[in-house]
Amino acid sequence: MKLMNALAALTLLTAPGALYAADQGVTDNEILLGEVEPLTGPPALLGVAHNLGVRLALAEVNANGGIGGRQVKLVAEDDGYVTSRTIQSVRKLVGVDKVFALTALSGSGQALAAMPVVKGIGIPAMVPIGPLPPLYEPPNNNIFVVGQSYTEGMRQLALYLAKTYPGKKWGVILQDDDYGKSLATGLAEAGKEAQIDVVYETKYARGQKDFASEMLRVKDAGVEVLIAGGIISENIAMVKEAEKLGIDPVIATFWPGRVPEVLKAIGPASDGIYSVDYVVPLQSEAGKAFLELASKYLTEDEVKRVNRYTMTGYSSTVALLDAMKNCAEDLTWACTIEKMQNDAAVDTGVMSPIKFGPDNRFSNSKVTVMRADYDTLSYVPVD
Repeated sequence: MKLMNALAALTLLTAPGALYAADQGVTDNEILLGEVEPLTGPPALLGVAHNLGVRLALAEVNANGGIGGRQVKLVAEDDGYVTSRTIQSVRKLVGVDKVFALTALSGSGQALAAMPVVKGIGIPAMVPIGPLPPLYEPPNNNIFVVGQSYTEGMRQLALYLAKTYPGKKWGVILQDDDYGKSLATGLAEAGKEAQIDVVYETKYARGQKDFASEMLRVKDAGVEVLIAGGIISENIAMVKEAEKLGIDPVIATFWPGRVPEVLKAIGPASDGIYSVDYVVPLQSEAGKAFLELASKYLTEDEVKRVNRYTMTGYSSTVALLDAMKNCAEDLTWACTIEKMQNDAAVDTGVMSPIKFGPDNRFSNSKVTVMRADYDTLSYVPVD
């Protein structure tokens, strides 16, 4: 009986339009949005920064009259990067807080787990933190994914490294999950286009802290180009261990860890580390302009926490707000989704313009290969 009741409850939560009105979260004076992200624990480094980007976008639109004269407000739920909490948070935001749209579904794994619920409800939802292909292939009517796939990002990064450092021995250390699998697929695709000699390859469990054994094997294998496929703390540990062993391979990381805090934690050894991203570096002209905008609406302490996730959160939310503005006289889910897919590209200044289509729910954003500059705690695009 308990199982039947649980299944019945899930059916209600995932049936299209069940329990929810498409114009919820909208009053004469206010529009309520919601999001889920990690706001505590180590992953808060990305969650808090993302939240700042969303809040920046809302502050900007509110300062300019809001949407149809309504001020836009945000309810943020902390899932601690725990999937069960992500789903609970989504249900609370939609069923209890009655938000109009969702600006984030946490990380890639969390978004995948929450997708059936969000898809069934039909609420407009943005996915700007972890753009995995299953989130947009096939496209879901109400779910819009901003960014580039890990697979394509790694393919382009690997092709650049193969061209720049031909004939070198490669080492690959990847996380044992969907994130790691996506990077592995990108490497495999690059290997079909360029000669990549992988002499050492291994996986590690998420949350691993000690990489002494893996890096000793990197040394013994004579690795000259190392793909450090961690998130944040893992990449720090790998580079620190390489420094301890006295080895100096060309090291490439990925955009989840492309934040100033990682460069600070590694120290001078981070100088020259390669990465790839679809948003601009903070020290670029566009990045500096973004920081100026942030300084206008965020506190001094908040501006210090701005990183790439602030840019992705801002850009994704600006795209959503743009569609909502074009529905100001009839602000419904249906209108917002229609405008999201049919409106012109939205240029936020910190990434390539965001554009969707009737059969496309993925922005497919352009990526750039870049290198770390420890002195500025930022990155410089390569030639």
